[in-house]
Amino acid sequence: MSKKSIFIAFVVSLGGFLFGFDAGIISGVVSYVGPEWNLTDAQIGWVVSSPSFAAMIAMLVAGKLSDYLGRKKILLFVAFAYAISALLSALATSYEMLYIARMIGGLAFGSALVLAPTYIAEIANASNRGKLVSIQQLNIVFGFFAAFLSNYYLNSINTPNNFFFTDQTVWRWMLGVELLPALVYFILLFFVPRSPRWLFSNQQNKEAIAVLKQIHGLEQAQTEATSIQQSINQQTITSKTSIFELLKPGLRYILIVGLVLGVLQQITGINAVYFYATSIFKQTGIGTDAAFSSGVLLSFTTVIFTFAAIFLIDRMGRRPLLLIGMAGIATSLLVCAYGFHKAEYKLTSQEIAAFQNFQPDLLKPIQNKGYTSDVVFKNDVKALLGNQVYAKNEGAILEAATEMNAAIVLLGILGFIACFAFSLGPVMWVMLSELYPNAYRGLAIGVIGFVNSFTSWGVQQLFPWELSHLGSAITFFIFGAIAFVGFFILLKILPETKGKSLEQIELEFVKN
Repeated sequence: MSKKSIFIAFVVSLGGFLFGFDAGIISGVVSYVGPEWNLTDAQIGWVVSSPSFAAMIAMLVAGKLSDYLGRKKILLFVAFAYAISALLSALATSYEMLYIARMIGGLAFGSALVLAPTYIAEIANASNRGKLVSIQQLNIVFGFFAAFLSNYYLNSINTPNNFFFTDQTVWRWMLGVELLPALVYFILLFFVPRSPRWLFSNQQNKEAIAVLKQIHGLEQAQTEATSIQQSINQQTITSKTSIFELLKPGLRYILIVGLVLGVLQQITGINAVYFYATSIFKQTGIGTDAAFSSGVLLSFTTVIFTFAAIFLIDRMGRRPLLLIGMAGIATSLLVCAYGFHKAEYKLTSQEIAAFQNFQPDLLKPIQNKGYTSDVVFKNDVKALLGNQVYAKNEGAILEAATEMNAAIVLLGILGFIACFAFSLGPVMWVMLSELYPNAYRGLAIGVIGFVNSFTSWGVQQLFPWELSHLGSAITFFIFGAIAFVGFFILLKILPETKGKSLEQIELEFVKN
């Protein structure tokens, strides 16, 4: 694996870093902007999920558009859109401006999530393709880690004595920080070449061979060039493909595998945990400051186990990692559900008197009243204080009232994150980049990316409503049950692609 290929894979997948950064940042932003603008559950859900909604459109067209214009040109647009989104989000003066600015970012990361694994697979060889494509997931988790660190730091300096960082300004800085990595991404993209497979598909053979030599050296470049040209000569040129051709009997099996992976990656709740991490940890009663610091631990766990995936994916293979990961995901989510189910809630007279940010006497009607349902408890408190006052003080109220073993929930969430980080997170994108013939790769990944993003949007949009109306225990039980069923589906249909060239995979899994 050459230094050049590692550098190219790292730069191209920086779009993943920005996606992870945006996802991590918003978990802290909603803790401030929600109460400030008195947003409803649906509005909070839309602020969080609107980028995923826009990403659905981008994923559907980015792959096909890149077949015409090239992967690199679209990635340059991605970096520029990220920068614009960060700037406008930080300057947002209304709920509407904020979600529109975030939707611009959604167009960017929807395109990036499709194009980065496609591009990387097209410059890699069979022996290191899994590692190189997994760099995308590594960048995503580095983005999460950086975001949670940034949120934790900015939240820590937002004190009553700090007149520069206040509840009204700190969330703008959280969003605006993203501008810096977006500009770095844009600049570095000028140092990567165009995809050699795309160049061959568009009769630019001289440049394609030069790129292969630059990446792999002369001998390996000749082998790769011959293999690619033979594959392309047997296919219809990409510009002639249409979405309906993915339904052909020869492609049906790999399409079903891709769709199942695309749905399972999101429907088990990963983006609910990442995008609402601070809110989830508040539900355990550990308090606002501890909720922010737990987000750092969560993202650090993701980084460690993503490195494990990169180390194992070309050794163990894709199928074992996915099956072990799915089993762990299901178990961890059910542990979370159990932890929340055992929680109890009660505010004593001393705890009520200690509240300083609102009139504590308002809570006297529920003084010493015991609750076993977080939904009933929160609804009673909201009825007494009002939604806006409750939202501003949720962390403190739940910290005082909650009696539960928070360690069980934290263990379950960290287990979920760890298992996802070495399985569904990186392995799905690796397999999507491998399974489809050159003529269909951009289109197929775009379609599956659309389904993946639609599922993610639905989970993010519904999650605040689920916490408010179903409660934490039932919400996590639903995610765990879905993961349990998903394990058996993958056990039945999942192939192995380890160690095979893209052309070998095509011969084995695509029926003419």
